[in-house]
Amino acid sequence: MDVNRNPVDEARLRRLLGGPDLAWLLERVRRRLERGQPLTGPVSLAAATPAQRAAAERLLGRPPGGGRALTVRLDAVDAVLVRSGVSPEGLTAAVTRLTGPVVPLEEVRRSEDQAWVEAYAPLTALADEVPSLAEWAGRVREDGLVRRLARTPEAARPLLDRVARVLRELPAEPPRSLSVFAADILGSAHALDDGTPPATICLSGIRALTGHPDGAGAAWRRAAWASAGLLRDDVSSTVLTLNLRGTPALDWMADMGEPCVLTLRQLAHRPPRTTPSVVHICENPAVLSAAADTYGPDALPLVCLQGQPSAAALALLAHLHELGAALRYHGDFDWGGMRIATTLHQHVPWQPWRYTADEYRAAVAAASPAPPPLTGMAALSPWDPDLAAALAEHGVRIEEEAVLDSLLADLRQDVRPVRHATCRDL
Repeated sequence: MDVNRNPVDEARLRRLLGGPDLAWLLERVRRRLERGQPLTGPVSLAAATPAQRAAAERLLGRPPGGGRALTVRLDAVDAVLVRSGVSPEGLTAAVTRLTGPVVPLEEVRRSEDQAWVEAYAPLTALADEVPSLAEWAGRVREDGLVRRLARTPEAARPLLDRVARVLRELPAEPPRSLSVFAADILGSAHALDDGTPPATICLSGIRALTGHPDGAGAAWRRAAWASAGLLRDDVSSTVLTLNLRGTPALDWMADMGEPCVLTLRQLAHRPPRTTPSVVHICENPAVLSAAADTYGPDALPLVCLQGQPSAAALALLAHLHELGAALRYHGDFDWGGMRIATTLHQHVPWQPWRYTADEYRAAVAAASPAPPPLTGMAALSPWDPDLAAALAEHGVRIEEEAVLDSLLADLRQDVRPVRHATCRDL
């Protein structure tokens, strides 16, 4: 439009159409322009006030008609504006002058969609670098989590950039403090505090990265961070052991044949210097306690996970593996037990210790009374794919306590190990 050739008389336009009593009319016209609809036909306002009716009458030069609703024809308004010279280009030019340029909604949507594509660029790059996160990154783009947390693509881009920076560094090896890690990577010790948007999205990514099961609550969040090597502190994460040696304290406890609880701090500052050739691993403390009661210092070395492997457990087992230990694992024959075993398998290599489909079938056949039914969602058993199929076939769970005699038979050693330290070494 050549505004110099057909200028809008803005002063008259504001008196005629720009008052508050016709704001509803401007809003209806602008909405039609945004949607690409023609400015013809009637628009109505239910339960109009006398002031709104009077404003419409001044605009049209005649009463707008009776009835409860106030009805105005847009082509009639356009004709008035052109004929009076107030807006020679008509209603479109008038509304644009009063309310600002109109951007079609389709163009707005295209622009916003492109902005979100660009906002997700850090996740796209991360998925290219870490293929195990590709499926997760796709879910995050689709499930609306980022949009709920960031609201706008302008806020989402820096948020996802921070998330990508965190996940690129995980799992942290060796494990380290969550707050120190946050300060190093994001510039603030509180950047990954509970409830912050980066922490919420990072915890979602950690589940995909480490296989940590879904959950909720403070204890679950602590365990999820720990599964990626990030700890709220270095003494809360512990692992239960029996007859390991390699430090004065471990040697003394092994001489006594008593269980020992190791913290992550101890493992970080003074890990075992030696390892046995084979280390057995169990899921439940009852197995370790029974081995200590039955054999004492004559029991073979044993590590107990006590559920999902803690950061301390993972640190210990990785260290023993690096020293040359062969790891043998047994857990409950149920879906939860197989998820624990799978998580462990993602961090350290192990071979099954009576934890196969054949052992499960034998335990089911020998069980009396009948074992409890399986519950929960099915899981895989990558170390023995037939095991998952056997569980689905029989539909019952066999806990470690039910096969305790067989496990204990494997944990007896005939010759006691040489004592490496005494209490005077502590």
